[in-house]
Amino acid sequence: MDYRLNNVFWVITHKWLTMNLSKSFFALMGALLLNVALQAQTMKIALVKYSGGGDWYSVVDALQNLAKYCNSQLGTNFDDDYATVDVGSAEIFNHPFLFMTGHGNVVFSDAEAENLRTYLEGGGFLFIDDDYGMDPYIRVALKKVFPDKQLIELPYQHPVYHQKFDFKDGIPKVHQHEGKGPRTYGIFIDGRLACLYAAESNISDGWESYEVHKDPEPLRQQALRMGANIIQFAFSQ
Repeated sequence: MDYRLNNVFWVITHKWLTMNLSKSFFALMGALLLNVALQAQTMKIALVKYSGGGDWYSVVDALQNLAKYCNSQLGTNFDDDYATVDVGSAEIFNHPFLFMTGHGNVVFSDAEAENLRTYLEGGGFLFIDDDYGMDPYIRVALKKVFPDKQLIELPYQHPVYHQKFDFKDGIPKVHQHEGKGPRTYGIFIDGRLACLYAAESNISDGWESYEVHKDPEPLRQQALRMGANIIQFAFSQ
């Protein structure tokens, strides 16, 4: 499968929304465009910048390493570098895959929550990795985005664990902290997994180069494989 997408269509779709077309039409068009593989310019994974005081910027070279790994293992067309986007900006519509992390507080304004909701309803995908300490805040923030939806825990049988790489016991645990088992949760829109949230895993720490956390290579490889699964699932579901 060719996972390359033309982000021009994301900009056009967002402009349609500003022209007051129905949300249902926007959601339909966004979903269709996201799932069409096009010969296009290189994509970038986008790191989400948010307010509240949490260190949204805590990654070092995790996203670069994940992009390179996916390019080599999945045949994706990611730029080695990543984009940084404000959660409330139109820029998020240029990127079909958003990544969010941190250790602390997360606050979305009403406008930011609406912007993220529109993005996700339109076919975008958000992966959130609690880097330890984010959990109580991100749950409140997501409730503001989707007041009528719940975070649903994913069973080990969910296909996100069974893409190119098989994880029969779910998402790997990279850092121990309190020793709790890793969990993953999802927000679903019309049966599509739009937001994936990982807690007690620190999966993105395993994407960092060895020098950052000194994680053993077998663990880093497991983390990168799970990251590749998430990317593959997001673009093929």
